[in-house]
Amino acid sequence: MTTPFPFSAVVGQDDLRLALLLNAVSPQVGGVLVRGEKGTAKSTAVRALSALLPEVAVVPGCRFSCDPTAPDPSCPDGPHERGDGAARPARMVELPVGASEDRLVGALDIERALAEGVKAFEPGLLADAHRGILYVDEVNLLHDHLVDLLLDAAAMGASYVEREGVSVRHAARFLLVGTMNPEEGELRPQLLDRFGLTVEVAASREPEQRVEVVRRRLAYDDDPAGFAARWADEEAAVRQRIVAARESLPSVRLGDGALRQIAATCAAFEVDGMRADIVMARTATALAAWAGRTEVLAEDVRQAALLALPHRRRRNPFDAPGLDEDKLDETLEEFSGEGDGDGDGGRDDDPDPGPGGPGGGGQPGPEDGDGSASPEGGDGGEPRTSGAGAGEQSAVRAAEPFRTKVLSVPGIGTGAAGRRSRARTEQGRTIGARRPQGVLSKLHLAATVRAAAPHQRARGRSGAGLVVRRDDLRQAVREGRESNLVLFVVDASGSMAARQRMSAVKGAVLSLLLDAYQRRDKVGLVTFRGSAAEVALPPTSSVDAAAARLESLPTGGRTPLAAGLLKAHDVLRVERLRDPSRRALVVVVTDGRATGGPEPVALASRAARLLAAEEVASVVVDCESGPVRLGLAGRLAGELGGSAVTLDELRADAIAGLVRDVTSRRAA
Repeated sequence: MTTPFPFSAVVGQDDLRLALLLNAVSPQVGGVLVRGEKGTAKSTAVRALSALLPEVAVVPGCRFSCDPTAPDPSCPDGPHERGDGAARPARMVELPVGASEDRLVGALDIERALAEGVKAFEPGLLADAHRGILYVDEVNLLHDHLVDLLLDAAAMGASYVEREGVSVRHAARFLLVGTMNPEEGELRPQLLDRFGLTVEVAASREPEQRVEVVRRRLAYDDDPAGFAARWADEEAAVRQRIVAARESLPSVRLGDGALRQIAATCAAFEVDGMRADIVMARTATALAAWAGRTEVLAEDVRQAALLALPHRRRRNPFDAPGLDEDKLDETLEEFSGEGDGDGDGGRDDDPDPGPGGPGGGGQPGPEDGDGSASPEGGDGGEPRTSGAGAGEQSAVRAAEPFRTKVLSVPGIGTGAAGRRSRARTEQGRTIGARRPQGVLSKLHLAATVRAAAPHQRARGRSGAGLVVRRDDLRQAVREGRESNLVLFVVDASGSMAARQRMSAVKGAVLSLLLDAYQRRDKVGLVTFRGSAAEVALPPTSSVDAAAARLESLPTGGRTPLAAGLLKAHDVLRVERLRDPSRRALVVVVTDGRATGGPEPVALASRAARLLAAEEVASVVVDCESGPVRLGLAGRLAGELGGSAVTLDELRADAIAGLVRDVTSRRAA
């Protein structure tokens, strides 16, 4: 077994180390979520923590780590008698992102359960992690059905496995630690709230500190055991301090003044529910114990707020995490117990000093950046450029996002579990049965009994038991929802450059991005303007990144529609090789014009038919405005084999018929 990197040897990352140590002192704090860019020692620090945790006493031979002083009365390996037990190191169990449900909660031996009527249960990772650490690397990529199971176990402190009349329950109380790179997608709010603390980590920009990081890592890689031995004294000192803080924790006093500061802080930052107040109280108490004090001070409350509140203030995935420290200090000062305050409730009445919108107005002119009117028609009076240079207008802000209706891919897929299109999944309603392929996970009891029943006499059945063999077993076929790749192809040419129109377009795409986040989709962004198209964002699970690229998108120039469609075709081809089971939905946001180059309209038509020939589901968001409408976007949708919807209709019930339109066009 490889010697872990010593916790004490981690350079910098003070907040990360403090959050992990506070959970070691008081597991009731509720775990920690570590957010940050790749290569910042997130996983290294978490794995090193387990070596510092005190040993735990367990019932000998119990697979579920029961406490000998208070054994679980419903333990599958019980009942246990109270006793001294045996000590063992605290475990850190890693949950792989691609783990199955059976691997997480455990599995029943279905054949023995049916043939012998016994509960033959194989514990899963939740049982292994009981009274230890459950670590999930890339927790934001964890499948939804595993997230649901984690939420249930974290809420109840127990894991339940109930299948086909066989029920098993065991205790599952663990310290949940997750690491993630926000660029790869955000967490569901329900799981986010289950982490007691959160820290943001980034690589140091100080050359000397970066040199020390490299020096220590190279030394560790050359001789892990020798490197760990050189840090043994520091590790022992931290371990002893954790033990001392745990022993002093019950004697730490959390006074009414500190409680008022905690409650006022949570109210001032408008966090949902009461979990934040409880976590802050436990964190502040652990901070005092770690510092060797028996009284919680204002500085403990402040530090607890910085660790416990940032991830609870996010209302949607585009909200930047973090805490206004000036507002935090004002709130703590007001409720410091030295007076009743000035009655303003600590409200920040300073208006946003920034501009309400982009500065600098463009000059009116023709739509296309070359100064000539488009032969396909035009919307007069649109601004042409700003200081960004000829043919280009600086980025405008997106309008407020709104709730959209569901856009789905027709047919039934087999992709990753999500919330958009119909698919064959591990979760959902049962629609049939089949012979198992590999390990049996979802037994279809009725189909299994029907398969075994005709052979009972030939198998010499005697008595009430049903003789079941492997060939009789039937797997349940279930239908649920899958996530998709939603690829946005956005027209950023001069014909889209009017500020009001582009703001509405960005608001619509932002709304669809919010919908993609809620449905657990991957998203990608292709833009086209001037003479070419570019992949502004390769397919990713991070809608934050897509929103940021969209916000900074400038406009101007000609309209190379064909280049945009061909670039989308290339992106889909590559993604099909990477993830062949994930189906795509292409959302083209354009007014339908095609200019620049020889025969731009004919070339765009051929590119659209190329996508249609590969049966790529598509929707065209028609951005054409003005008193004269040419219907070019609708014509493009027909060539793509999809449907067109206007910006106004994106909010209306009319979108409910988009999928039917796509299907009917294909059938025709």
